[in-house]
Amino acid sequence: MNTFGKNLTLTTFGESHGPAMGGVIDGFPAGFKIDFDALLTEIAKRRPGSSPLVTARNETDTPEFLSGISPEGVTLGTPIGFIVRNSDHHSSDYDEMAKVYRPNHADYTYIKRYGIRDHRGGGRSSARETVNWVVAGALAAQWLESKGITIQSALTQVGPVTAGNIFDGLMTNPENPFRLEVNHDIRLAMEEFVKETKKAGDSVGGRVSCLITGLPAGIGNPVADKLHAALAAAMMSINAAKGFEYGIGFRASSSFGSDTADKFVASENEGDLLKTSTNFSGGIQGGISNGMPVFFSVAFKPTPTLLKPIDTVDINGNATVLNPAGRHDPCVAVRAVHVVKAMAALVIADYLV
Repeated sequence: MNTFGKNLTLTTFGESHGPAMGGVIDGFPAGFKIDFDALLTEIAKRRPGSSPLVTARNETDTPEFLSGISPEGVTLGTPIGFIVRNSDHHSSDYDEMAKVYRPNHADYTYIKRYGIRDHRGGGRSSARETVNWVVAGALAAQWLESKGITIQSALTQVGPVTAGNIFDGLMTNPENPFRLEVNHDIRLAMEEFVKETKKAGDSVGGRVSCLITGLPAGIGNPVADKLHAALAAAMMSINAAKGFEYGIGFRASSSFGSDTADKFVASENEGDLLKTSTNFSGGIQGGISNGMPVFFSVAFKPTPTLLKPIDTVDINGNATVLNPAGRHDPCVAVRAVHVVKAMAALVIADYLV
C-alpha cells in the first residue's frame, strides 16, 4: 500500500527516475498558516547532493503545491496535493542492473511480488520516495509546534562511533533540559568515519534517535494502535531501517523491575496531575502517552550498493559479478535523521487531528 495514517493520511506516488515524486495529504486541519521559508529549510535538510557525506545526486527538492492551500498560504481543509520534480537522475547508470539481482536490495522480492520491477534507481523501493514523507512531515511538524509539541532527531551512531545512550539522562533525571544534542567532537568523528568508508568504496550502518516533547498524556490506544506500535510501524517503513526501540529499549531484557519503576509524583504543570521521577518507559505506558518526553531510536543497515564489485546472480540464476554504478549514500542514516523526524510528526499529528 502507499498510504500512511488514518485521520491524517499521506498517499504517495512516483519512482526514483520518473518525472516526479508526489503525494496527497488528506485530513490536514483547515485555517493553518504555513511558514513556507521554514518548510523549505526543513525539506532541504534531507536533500541529496547537499554534502560530501551523502549521494552526489543533486536535486533541489522544492515542492510544488497543487491544491489545498490558499494563495495566502492558509490550509483549506481539502486534500493538499504536491509534486517534487526529479531533475538529476542518470538512468543509464543502472542498465546492467536490469539483468542482475542486487544483494540486500528489493530487486528479487519485487519480481516475486509484482512480476516486474523498475531497475532505474530501484523505482519505488528507492529512498527517493522519502522526499514525499519529508514534505508532509514538515507540514505536520509546523502544525504540532503550534500546539506546543516539538520533535527533535539526531544521528547518534555511525559504525563504531557512538554518542552512547543519548537518553540516559532523560531516563534517570527527566528534569534535565529536553534537548537531543550530540557532542561536537563525536559529530566530527562520525563525519570522518563516513568519509573514510566512502573512500574505501564501502558503506556503514548508523542509528538515529528522536525526542518528542510537549505531548500531553492520553494519546494512543491500549490494544490496537498503541502509540509505540504506530511509531515503530512508521520507522520500520523507512528504507534500510532494521531496528526500533523506545524508552529503555533492549536493555529491559537485562534489567530488574525494582531498578526501572517510573514512580509517580505530583506535577507542577497545569493540566497534568502527575509526572514520573524517572522515564524508563520512554513517555509511553500501556500504549498511551503519559505526559513525559517520548524518545526512541532507529537502527539503519549499511547501504547495500557498494562502490566495488560484488558477487550475485543474473535474472536467469547464473553466477555473475555486479560492477559498481549509480550514486548512493555511504551511510543512509545521515539523511534518515530528517525522515525519522518527519514520520514521527505524521504519526503524532494523525492521533491529534
